Amino acid sequence: MASASMSIRFWGVRGSIPCPGPDTVRYGGNTSCVEVRCGESILVFDAGSGLRGLGSELTRAGKPTDVDLFLSHCHIDHLLGLPFYVPLFERGHRIRIWAGNVGPAGGVRQAVDKMMSYPLFPVDTGFASAILEFNDFAPGDALKPRPGIAVRTAGLNHPGGAIGYRVDYAGRSVAYLTDMEIGDGAIDQTLVNLSQNVDVLIMDTTYTNDELPSHEGWGHSSWQQGIQLANAAHAKVLCLFHHDPDHDDGMMDDIAEAAARTRAGTIVAKEGLVIDV
Repeated sequence: MASASMSIRFWGVRGSIPCPGPDTVRYGGNTSCVEVRCGESILVFDAGSGLRGLGSELTRAGKPTDVDLFLSHCHIDHLLGLPFYVPLFERGHRIRIWAGNVGPAGGVRQAVDKMMSYPLFPVDTGFASAILEFNDFAPGDALKPRPGIAVRTAGLNHPGGAIGYRVDYAGRSVAYLTDMEIGDGAIDQTLVNLSQNVDVLIMDTTYTNDELPSHEGWGHSSWQQGIQLANAAHAKVLCLFHHDPDHDDGMMDDIAEAAARTRAGTIVAKEGLVIDV
């Protein structure tokens, strides 16, 4: 019988650009990559630089993997880990890549092929030994990647567009909403609906409210806005995500403390953090 467990592991939690160094040791410097295990099924959200570590761990297990990789969008910080994902170049593995906002640009395969091409990268996707599949969809589509797993989607307010996801499995749920600008005024009801009553809401909270005015139109939100959405949607746990590369460990500590005071139970994503849902 298939396991009904769900767990979340963070492999990359930063936005915009990897920022390794002494000031980001505790929270991590890799860009967006989140692994969601639904029983034995592996779902991965975004292929930032954190994907490299996940790929290395999967190959160390020494058995074939079957992974669904969901991209929020194809900006480079969310895709740059894919060429360094070791299972891509080993036989026996399967990777299905999903994207919902790059149809006008030729689809997700063309986006990946463009990145993995001369002069940007030394080998192209033709060198892949794994079974590689590409799936485009439209914002708002409901997806069924694996038996018993339901994935709902919605378009997000970000330059060029982005996709938010909600995963429901065995009575457990997680929403992944990154690279979105909530903006002023009432929160978009679509976001509330997608996050309604989720066990864990992982949300782009790149900035503080004080930083928002100088970043208008950049396509990101604040941790205070994250709390507003979590409260409106009655999410059980809010997880702050997609941290600004200029926010060092000390500032992240301050944000974590302030957010937990404002909404009890709020957590901040760190590389290596595991949440059992």
